[in-house]
Amino acid sequence: MIRNLVKFTVLPFMIALIALGNRSEKKEINFSDYSTEGLNLQYTVPTQEELNPLPIVTLAAPIPFAGNLFVGFKEALAFKESQGDYFVVNQFGYMGKYQFGSSTLDLLGVKNKKSFLKNPLLQEKAFVANASRNKWVLRKDIKRFKGKWIGGVKVTESGILAAAHLAGPGSVKKFLRSGGENGFSDAFGTSIRSYMKRFSGYDVSFIKANKKARVAHK
Repeated sequence: MIRNLVKFTVLPFMIALIALGNRSEKKEINFSDYSTEGLNLQYTVPTQEELNPLPIVTLAAPIPFAGNLFVGFKEALAFKESQGDYFVVNQFGYMGKYQFGSSTLDLLGVKNKKSFLKNPLLQEKAFVANASRNKWVLRKDIKRFKGKWIGGVKVTESGILAAAHLAGPGSVKKFLRSGGENGFSDAFGTSIRSYMKRFSGYDVSFIKANKKARVAHK
């Protein structure tokens, strides 16, 4: 009786173990299915500096994203001035991508205005030269007022240079030294205060102060 009981108890158990063993056999993996051969793995991710957000501005159309370094500064300013059009002249005679006036171009050594309007590279050089001159004129004001609040706007170096492009460095000096009371607006109603706010927070260390900055062009 005991022998029969063992027989009918152990036998099904052994059959179950054999079945489980066969079922648990590992399936062979074909690693060729996971090959990276032929795939482009040369890519980068943004640096922390590139992820820094642009200042929040309100425009009729979005400016091209170019970061908060010097290229971002000049492209944002150009978009505000002319929407980045090298060949435009407004109703007041201001020319090109950065809307230079004739007197400023004379100061920078540009005599042939028609040629200037057709020359994007020269316009870029003129922008840098003008910013360099303005930075020299305003160097003491940048040092004195940077980081302070004037007229409800936090003063930054890029904001000062943008305002100088709009109104000239002398007008920016008056604005800062009067505590924001002595302002300026152009023919379109654009003010120093609005430019200082709109173009704050860019890294313009690329611009070197130079009293005699000019572009070689006749």
